[in-house]
Amino acid sequence: MSNASLTDQRPPSSLRGATLPKWFAWAVAAGAVLLGLGISFAAGLDSSIQWALIAAVLFVAGSYGISARIEGRRQAKDRTATSLVWVAFLLAIIPLASLIWTTVKRGVKVLDGYFLTHSMGYVRDTEPGGGIYHAILGTLEQVGIATVIAVPIGVLTAIYLVEYGRGKLAKAVTFFVDVMTGIPSIVAGLFILSLWILILDMGYSGFAGSMALAILMIPVVVRSTEEMLKLVPNELREASLALGVPKWRTIIKVVLPTSIGGITTGIMLAIARIAGETAPVLLLVWVTNLINANPFKDPQASLPMYIYLQFINSGGQGAAYDRAWAAALTLIAFIMILNLVARGIARWKAPKTGR
Repeated sequence: MSNASLTDQRPPSSLRGATLPKWFAWAVAAGAVLLGLGISFAAGLDSSIQWALIAAVLFVAGSYGISARIEGRRQAKDRTATSLVWVAFLLAIIPLASLIWTTVKRGVKVLDGYFLTHSMGYVRDTEPGGGIYHAILGTLEQVGIATVIAVPIGVLTAIYLVEYGRGKLAKAVTFFVDVMTGIPSIVAGLFILSLWILILDMGYSGFAGSMALAILMIPVVVRSTEEMLKLVPNELREASLALGVPKWRTIIKVVLPTSIGGITTGIMLAIARIAGETAPVLLLVWVTNLINANPFKDPQASLPMYIYLQFINSGGQGAAYDRAWAAALTLIAFIMILNLVARGIARWKAPKTGR
């Protein structure tokens, strides 16, 4: 019997080729949540994570099963892929939202103008009062010095790799940049500790911590700048060179202005990456409860170290515990502001496309 006759004998299906409504995914999600809660309640599961995972599995399975019955397997596979993407997104966003909510809820207790404009001074950890002005000042100075050190080195290295780098030297530089990208922060701190403090006997200072932070920042700046420079069309370079413009001037006047938005975004993200580092600060900057505006002499406070000390001295309660959460909220706000600035600069410098 031929394949055509077999096809003719199949009963026609009025469901094949049908399209599910737009609210289908929301309906399946609501049903999966309700069914997941019912299963968790019947099984005596107390953890919200468990019923959420059950609901996620039911959502993906339900989307595929119903779609395969109504729309066919091909469309069902597409819906399954979309469902997996949404589940992965929720699994990523829920812990982040929970973290931010907990930090805001506990941090606003003592976060006010007094807290931001005063230092701990001679306030004991168990006593109320005090603030984080000295820690904010130290963090801004240390991160600022690290940025001044790392940005020129990182940008110039990226320019060399993209515009000039050929042969073994470029490969060696690329290899060491890749290695530096994965260096733990404690290793950078130990390196500066051995060189700056133990060998040169320069003492603890904010500048010592800035050098370790710069080591962590350089590979991030190199990688982000390198990728942005590679996105610049070669036609722009060739047009400039064809007019007799030297290569160095082409880089300054054509290449860098074209990619400045992406480069600035990468620098901002690198700053956000080092702002919360604790290990180099613990080894090199140490800590003080007093205001030290000189980053080149004596120990200096910082937000990560302030959070760590307040928490371990609080015993999980009391004024120090509240100050630790308020400082954590301040640090998160600082990093969020940097990311918003980076996005704003990227949009501002993005090429304008007219109709």
